[in-house]
Amino acid sequence: MKNINITFIKDNKEISKKDTPAGTQVYELLNEFGIPVKDIFAVLVNNEICPLDKPLTYSCKIEAILSNSKIGASVYRRSLCLLLAAAAHNLFPKARLLVGHSLGHGYYYTLEDADDITEKDITALSDEMKALVKKDIPITTEDIPYEEAAALFEKLGLKETRKQIKFNCTPTIKINSIGDFSDLYFGPLVLSTGVLKTFELKKYGEGFLLRFPKSSDPEKLMDFKDEPKLFEIYSKYKEWGKRMNVTSAASLNELITNRKINDFIEITEIYQQKNISKIASQIVQKGTVRVVLIAGPSSSGKTTSAKKLALELQAMGYVPKVISLDCYYLGHEKTPLDADGKPDYECLEALNVELLNNQLVDLFNGKEIIIPSYDFHTGTAYFEDKNKMTLKENEILIMEGIHGLNDKLTPKVAPELKFKIYLSALTQLNLDDHNRISTSDNRLIRRIVRDNNFRGKPAAGTIEMWPSVRRGEELHIFPFQNNADAVLNTALDYELAVLRVYAAPLLRQVTPNQKEYGEARRLLQFLENFSTIPPTAVPPRSIIREFIGGSAFRY
Repeated sequence: MKNINITFIKDNKEISKKDTPAGTQVYELLNEFGIPVKDIFAVLVNNEICPLDKPLTYSCKIEAILSNSKIGASVYRRSLCLLLAAAAHNLFPKARLLVGHSLGHGYYYTLEDADDITEKDITALSDEMKALVKKDIPITTEDIPYEEAAALFEKLGLKETRKQIKFNCTPTIKINSIGDFSDLYFGPLVLSTGVLKTFELKKYGEGFLLRFPKSSDPEKLMDFKDEPKLFEIYSKYKEWGKRMNVTSAASLNELITNRKINDFIEITEIYQQKNISKIASQIVQKGTVRVVLIAGPSSSGKTTSAKKLALELQAMGYVPKVISLDCYYLGHEKTPLDADGKPDYECLEALNVELLNNQLVDLFNGKEIIIPSYDFHTGTAYFEDKNKMTLKENEILIMEGIHGLNDKLTPKVAPELKFKIYLSALTQLNLDDHNRISTSDNRLIRRIVRDNNFRGKPAAGTIEMWPSVRRGEELHIFPFQNNADAVLNTALDYELAVLRVYAAPLLRQVTPNQKEYGEARRLLQFLENFSTIPPTAVPPRSIIREFIGGSAFRY
């Protein structure tokens, strides 16, 4: 039998090499890393994310993916979802388990085609999951013929999964199994159910939450923190999707195939604009608002949303004026340093909060101010007479930036003068019944496209800095989202079919010798679930134009 050479990588350094027969499965080699095998959930094989039962057929470099890493956490959560699906199938074989959006450190689920789920049902589900964990059943992955997979999904009542494989008719379909229950998941899973010990089922709304640990502490559940405003928006949006009969990638693909997508695009854009109009009405009805503060994570469409809101307010008799929070940077020399000793431009202390508050108070008292400017090349703030501003009776400020919901940004401004809006790209679509679409993935793909279109940055560059962006969001944005007076969902249910046109070629250019390769491959696999929509179908004022270009707005 042919031997292959395996190079083991730890902390970005080569630690050993080993000749081994071709076809050796990864888990047979885990002791080579010199760390507890129980802490390894998957591996990188030449930077591609792979399961532990992958046969190694060529010489390669492998690196352990640990349980306390972001990738390890995603492997655990994906496996936990399969465990829940198996337990639900055992207890409620005629009910349809549907995954929803994330809420805190958990996913929201409902049971369709069944009576309202009760605390007793949830306890039974939890007990069944624990029983499967105790049995330590192998989680297997195999490729089966297309026709066999179609029959299997029909037998199991996985309607959306069956429908989705119509749009990607490969000779074989990769399925995952626990005992006699099979499903389809996109990405590696743990080797057996015995690993999946840390979870909780919690009654919530009309369904329940599958709660899981934080990546940094894989053996402990965090205290539950409710996000009622975000959940309310999601619930309304999900109901709208049901009325439109478009709740999955397969439903969207059917519209594209049947050439009915243009009407859906127009309906989707109108629905979003109506929600922006409702927020404008809330601002007017409050009667005392002088400044609108808009915050949201990266690539949530803050700039276009602000412009659309400004148009709505103009239609209601206001004259909106825009102040960018970027103008209030203190400057390179006064910016605090982060844990790595680099300037932390995302912390609140990087802004001249005192100047901002004094100027807002002056504006509201009828005084003239000079808005500062900031030179990003030199890292210095300066003032110019051309930036003088006053605020008349019918004029209103719109400010967008990551700290907009944090009351420490505007402590001198009375609450009745402020209206705070949180943006989230929260798609109601699923890939199928049990595979959700991550809001973070949606935004990352938006950013990959925008960074390349407007900054010439390759996909690997955007992927590399994304963890840093996410850390900033978790520190400075997400903790304050419940402070918002209104929440706007900026996702458009057709957008991934458009973004695929731009993102897929960029992701294919990430090479196996780059650390970002595994994430690029994962995103490519994700985008393959969507048929494509030509960019010409996107309206000129759509939020999507902020990322693909060709907008009627000036940025």
